[in-house]
Amino acid sequence: MLRQVFVATLLACSAASLASTTPADIKVDGGAVRGTPWNGGLLFRGIPFAAPPLGPLRWKPPQPVASWAGVRDSLAQPASCLQNDYGWNHGDFVIGNEDCLTLDISSPAISAKLPVVVWIHGGSNRAGGPNDIVLSDLGKQVVIVGVRYRLDIFGFLSHRKLTAEQGGSGNYGLMDQIAALRWVQRNIARFGGDSGNVTIAGESAGSQDVGLLIASPEGRGLFHKAIMESGTPGFGLPFRSLADAQQIGDQADAIIGTGGDLQKLRNASPVALLAAGRQLHDDALEADDYLWLRTTIDGNVLPRSPEELLTDAPARPIIIGSNRIELDVPGDRPHRDSFVDKAFGAMAPSARAYYHLDAPDPADDPRRGSRDVQIGTDVTFRCPTMRFASIFAARQAPVWEYEFDAADNGGQTTHSAEIAYAFGSSTFGQGLTLKPYWVNFIRTGDPNGPGLAHWPRLVSDAPTHVLFDSSGVTPQPRTRMEICSLMERL
Repeated sequence: MLRQVFVATLLACSAASLASTTPADIKVDGGAVRGTPWNGGLLFRGIPFAAPPLGPLRWKPPQPVASWAGVRDSLAQPASCLQNDYGWNHGDFVIGNEDCLTLDISSPAISAKLPVVVWIHGGSNRAGGPNDIVLSDLGKQVVIVGVRYRLDIFGFLSHRKLTAEQGGSGNYGLMDQIAALRWVQRNIARFGGDSGNVTIAGESAGSQDVGLLIASPEGRGLFHKAIMESGTPGFGLPFRSLADAQQIGDQADAIIGTGGDLQKLRNASPVALLAAGRQLHDDALEADDYLWLRTTIDGNVLPRSPEELLTDAPARPIIIGSNRIELDVPGDRPHRDSFVDKAFGAMAPSARAYYHLDAPDPADDPRRGSRDVQIGTDVTFRCPTMRFASIFAARQAPVWEYEFDAADNGGQTTHSAEIAYAFGSSTFGQGLTLKPYWVNFIRTGDPNGPGLAHWPRLVSDAPTHVLFDSSGVTPQPRTRMEICSLMERL
């Protein structure tokens, strides 16, 4: 609901501020595209960055875009990638199409050399689209690129026959993101963007994917900075081996009735595949809506564990953080004890004692919510965020860590709440917003600037983050270290 209101507000405000910018034809991979006036600049929607992943290209790495004749106009609304309907994503569901490997660009000045931010949308790697951010007023200051990537069973399925064909399988959605970043490197200068100053940014699953792109050898040289909002490479879950991932592919064969025949699987109807996606199960999870958030070491994009890959990944500038309240325990209360045991392993007794799990439920904390919400937020978001940030800070990378606890009308934060403050017009405290910090970072690799409260870098020997809340911008020691020190997952 928050995102729907945010998008509606952006559309209304931006429609009222359309400028009479003259559309321009721009040559890109495959042909020419034409923008439409937007926010005082130009908007290009639905530019193909790879061939449609249809038929024999289903579950293959993205292929070069097919050429077209004439000039492609900016679309009013490009298709989202295929996805099931979970309610919150209904708008993307109704415009879903398997032919979806396109990107959108908002540019304030195509003759300039401006910093670029590439937005990777969230949605559990199974739903969503990039429509909101590319339409935001941030596009008046920097070039924004919004990427569509294969989702759910189309984007993340591993299969024995695919592994035999490709030397590994899974993570096709990540491959799409990498192909889009390569497209940006080749083409963004024609839209006024600086290919030498690219920031990748994402929220939730998009933030997870940003973290995986930082880790992956395939992502190196394609971007220079990263913003990670409420998501890490593992979300506190154990990484999935290719062998385990292929067992999920076996389930898909059994559900659809393809009997291990890859050709039949590629010929299966999208409706049947989406229905099968709802039935797939992973024994390591307490809730299968996290199925595609458990990262697969696929052998291609991720040849080794992301944690191992991070040890020699370039030490780039990073903004990373989470919200004071994110989400409940996966699977809700009936799965709480098992979730804690799996997350903390040998340290589970200490974690149970910290949360007083053998005592009656305490009253909800006014800022942190119920005990179960605190567990879900700690294990899935806060603690993995701290660990990722610490790994890079220990390598002397410029890292700025935050916790966000601002909400309109004095309410509690929720998952994705910060988006409206970083990319929209929402304010907290005395008219404060995250946007200038984000813009400064996208421009220079440092969120600080004139007139802003100072946000200190994270240092290993005295870890400090910034709290954004109703009182302002406050540097302070990390919170919840007692429980996070018991957990070693990303």
